[in-house]
Amino acid sequence: MVKLEAVEQPPTRKTNQVTIRTQGLLFDMDGVLVSSIGAVERCWKQWCARYSVPNGDSFQVPHGKRAIDIVRLLKPEFNEQQVADGLRVIEDLEIADTADLAVLPGAKELLQKLPADRWTIVTSATKRLMLGRLAAAGLPVPPQIISGDMVERGKPDPEPYRRGAELLGLAPADCIVVEDAPSGVGAGIAAGSRVLGILGTHHPQELHEATWLAQSLNAVQVRVVADGMEISFANTAGALTPA
Repeated sequence: MVKLEAVEQPPTRKTNQVTIRTQGLLFDMDGVLVSSIGAVERCWKQWCARYSVPNGDSFQVPHGKRAIDIVRLLKPEFNEQQVADGLRVIEDLEIADTADLAVLPGAKELLQKLPADRWTIVTSATKRLMLGRLAAAGLPVPPQIISGDMVERGKPDPEPYRRGAELLGLAPADCIVVEDAPSGVGAGIAAGSRVLGILGTHHPQELHEATWLAQSLNAVQVRVVADGMEISFANTAGALTPA
């Protein structure tokens, strides 16, 4: 099982119980449903070595961004064919590396309670990588998804979460985005959704744009109601006051 690097919390941090209504839930995958941080970091180091990226062994992966955008960041001189080839290499590496892939606390139990037409996954991973990770983790796959290779602009652009809401036949304002990374939080807010930030991969201060913060999905309770879902969780102090 992969161990996420501990994010130190201030000892005086307070929480209050929050109950909210929503019609749809839009989940990020990595860092929210599954932990793949070990594989991501190992594979990008291998990729950097293969393509002779200067100081590649110390490269800090910008979590929450699409692999294609990272390839372009690391090798700005690549033409489109080289970018596509580089993307395929990192995709193959990450699909093969599942040794310490882990389901994050509460994720499986929560997804099993949700109506199939009320949630989807909006991930920066490619569709092939997303399906590989969900299969390895034993998590359900929603009928429709938004992956990084299905959008023109990745997070923090609002396009992915706008498209995710459209899949459910909803407006972004009628959905809650569930995210762990600053780029994803920013994408959800820019799309017009409320955002539940999940702690674990980033410091709370990095998720200051989130509407609420929760320690994990293990702390989130869902009840299906006539017009959608009722969500309850302990909101970590420091998030914005919910509307």
